Amino acid sequence: MPDRRVQRSRERLHRALITLVLEKGWDRVSVRDVCARAGVGRSTFYVHFADKEDLLVGGLDHVRDALLASGAGNAFGFVRGLVEHADESRRWVRAVIGKRSGLAVQRRFRETVGELVRADLRAQRVPTGELDTATRFLAGALVEMLFAWVESRDGPTASAEVERRFVQLAAPVVAALAR
Repeated sequence: MPDRRVQRSRERLHRALITLVLEKGWDRVSVRDVCARAGVGRSTFYVHFADKEDLLVGGLDHVRDALLASGAGNAFGFVRGLVEHADESRRWVRAVIGKRSGLAVQRRFRETVGELVRADLRAQRVPTGELDTATRFLAGALVEMLFAWVESRDGPTASAEVERRFVQLAAPVVAALAR
């Protein structure tokens, strides 16, 4: 576990980046801007992150670990937490999805969801030979459902409903693989 000063610096930098991107857009934010907003020096930034993209995607590992722990024991138990996280981050997700600046985030988010789905499929005893294809298929479906939900202009659907729909659609896939 990193010491508290390291955690505080990382959290301040991450919050500063989010705030600045929402204010100015990705392309108009520099590492210098982030450091000034966070109240840390550039050398501190580079101790923790290679560049602003690294800072941007770095927070997803913590989210993944928390979701793995929260969903243990239930088929697709991580989905509700993932949907709730996307809902809490809706403004941020909208700011980066579909834009050039969002490609790194989208790539890392897809990887994170794939890791969650793979762990879940292993727990459901999906045969090893089917794991890669099933992971890509179900993770891709879940990511697209989440992106469509976050981008929806028809008003928010409850996170429980998004979870229910995904589990309902995923269950036959898992059942077919278990045969």
